[in-house]
Amino acid sequence: MHTKHAAAATRGNRRHPHVLIAGAGPVGLWLAAELRLGGVPVTVLEQRATPSPHSKALTVHPRTLEVLACRGVVEPFLAEGVRLPDGHFAALDHRLDFGVLDTPYPFTLALPQARTEALLEQHARAAGADIRRGHRLTGLTEHATGVRVDVEGPSGPYETEAAYVVGCDGTRSTVRDAAGIGFPGSDATVWGWLGDVVLDAPLTRPVLSVSTPRGGLLCVRLPGGVHRFVGHTPEDQQPSWPGELTFEELRAKVLRINGDDFGMRDPRWLSRFGNAARQAETYRKGRVLLAGDAAHMHFPAGGVGLNVGVQDAANLGWKLAATVRGDAPDGLLDTYHAERHPVGVELIETTRAQTALMTAYSGDGAALRDLLSGAIAAVPEFSRRLAEGLSGLSVAYAAASGSHPLTGRRAPNLRLAGGRALFDLLRPGRHVLLDLDGAGRADGPSPDAVVHEGPLAEAHPDWVGVGSALIRPDGHVARIRV
Repeated sequence: MHTKHAAAATRGNRRHPHVLIAGAGPVGLWLAAELRLGGVPVTVLEQRATPSPHSKALTVHPRTLEVLACRGVVEPFLAEGVRLPDGHFAALDHRLDFGVLDTPYPFTLALPQARTEALLEQHARAAGADIRRGHRLTGLTEHATGVRVDVEGPSGPYETEAAYVVGCDGTRSTVRDAAGIGFPGSDATVWGWLGDVVLDAPLTRPVLSVSTPRGGLLCVRLPGGVHRFVGHTPEDQQPSWPGELTFEELRAKVLRINGDDFGMRDPRWLSRFGNAARQAETYRKGRVLLAGDAAHMHFPAGGVGLNVGVQDAANLGWKLAATVRGDAPDGLLDTYHAERHPVGVELIETTRAQTALMTAYSGDGAALRDLLSGAIAAVPEFSRRLAEGLSGLSVAYAAASGSHPLTGRRAPNLRLAGGRALFDLLRPGRHVLLDLDGAGRADGPSPDAVVHEGPLAEAHPDWVGVGSALIRPDGHVARIRV
């Protein structure tokens, strides 16, 4: 041990089983708060000494807002973000109307990742998470009762112990590599680019979307007088790394696609990204687990990456907390991979399809884009299905044969007799038992469940005939009695 802080932490860890998380991005921070809500000590190691000022992600989707609401922390995000009533699929001309979605948050929220991380870190620290910046996980060794973790800290290397380790450390995950978990997939063949710049002629609307045979372009207003340009061109379709993006290249690409660069100047951040698509072979290997970009990487089409990662953490948090406490039913932790790996498969398939559409520069490709864009405008059910998928509201986990159709689905914010709503009842992070007809409860392993007795205050078409329901801490339906 090279620091008093590290030695004290290690002694404490030996007395109290705890979880170590690598990575203090949105996924690691949300997972830390969820574990603390479940009564489990948590240490978060983050190799960056200070938070990054740059924001890879900008979009918070409806289901993620619901997850935040289920813990009572959504209001600061809503206060700072810009609400957009729609979203896009493959940057098609006709956008997806989120106003038809069954959610209290029928919009996408434009909020830079730097602010999302700051708010989530505040939440995690308030919950009691130990967040150590400038500490980098360098290796791990699993043994019968835990995991020995090697760390490089500001004062030198040290070792610590954890009951479980979770890699939330991005696509180049050290945790994933140290655990020997494969990350198969495909290499990049298309390169996108982004630039945060100041404009002499700012946009008069929140979002500009342009698609031409010369390329695709999206421009979004950010706080502080900055605009983000994101795009791609036919010349960006190549397997080799094109090199670092320069301001001159960004400006030339925007001019070529749009015919106007809005007087861009003073670049704040320039970056390039590819469409490599990979997924971890398993999200759990013994006492090591993965979440977020460490488990799945993809082209950032639709702005879904951060959202899927936070929802990974929502699924994992209560299960891992119960496992560490010793009161989890057999096999509960294994359901994390069983439920979230298929979500990752669908994520990669959807983003690959969007990438193919966005980069369809030929005449045939333009015709396909026009056809699908027209279908979004003309077929409400098609548009709604795409919107539910993009927003995260359509995720449903597999249920046993013969289960009620609601089992495994995310529960909406049901309005309950007495003036409360389901999301309010979920704030303690425990199961919720809804005894709606007074005839008994849905069975389930939840002796400490929050119990509501009484009918729905407002009828919901999908919940007609439901007598009682057991809702999991992550808001998905565990069991239904009719």
